[in-house]
Amino acid sequence: MDTSAYVKAVVEQTSILADWVHGRDATTPVPTCPKWTLADLVDHVGGTQRMVAMLVGEQMSEPSEAYAGYVPGPADSGQWRAWLSDGAAMAAQAFASVADDTPVWDPSGGAAGVPFWSRRLFGEACVHRADAAVALGMPYELAPEPAVAALEDWLATLTSRGYWENVPGFADAMRGDGQSLHFHATDAPGEWVARREQDRVALERTHASADVAVRGPAVDLLLVISRRRSLDAAPALEPQGDRALLDHWIEHMDWVTG
Repeated sequence: MDTSAYVKAVVEQTSILADWVHGRDATTPVPTCPKWTLADLVDHVGGTQRMVAMLVGEQMSEPSEAYAGYVPGPADSGQWRAWLSDGAAMAAQAFASVADDTPVWDPSGGAAGVPFWSRRLFGEACVHRADAAVALGMPYELAPEPAVAALEDWLATLTSRGYWENVPGFADAMRGDGQSLHFHATDAPGEWVARREQDRVALERTHASADVAVRGPAVDLLLVISRRRSLDAAPALEPQGDRALLDHWIEHMDWVTG
């Protein structure tokens, strides 16, 4: 997916989420983000989209002003649909005003800028819609191709140089001497090999033998790797090899904000 496709999908995913949460009980717990209520989830999605819209639209070289301007969602859940839709629209407008090579700060350590943020907002929308589905008892559906794209975002972000350097607990847990994991989507093109090294997790988009491999539908891979569904609750996935290594990976594939 390119930047425009990611942004279009952000608007679509956010629209579904907005319809789901509109008028719901703000205190509803979100089991997949144990410290969050539904209000926290809405705050996070809409606030992050507005923050990224400021970063991208104003072509910021450092994030402090955007972080300081983080906007929480309205207390009245009857306003959530419009508020979330407005945030996605603001992000879309910001991305439409720049080119892929426009310099914009991002936390990856790779100076990925505009493409990074379009992909990151898409991954956020997909994973947090899964959170809402669990909280509200809604069925979660995502076509294989966008599920592969969301999984690419999750894996690429958490194995980025910036994440390794800024989340020392993650680096300590993932530091290794070559242990490898292979993830393989069976319903859309998508394969990754992650290798735990002393100073990074190296991620390759390839097919290769590994210490542990797990293959199956892309949406199941996304939900399990992002800790939104347990491996035992995803019978379509087929893990082979060192299950303890896979369990360790999933345990530490955690996102700072939940």
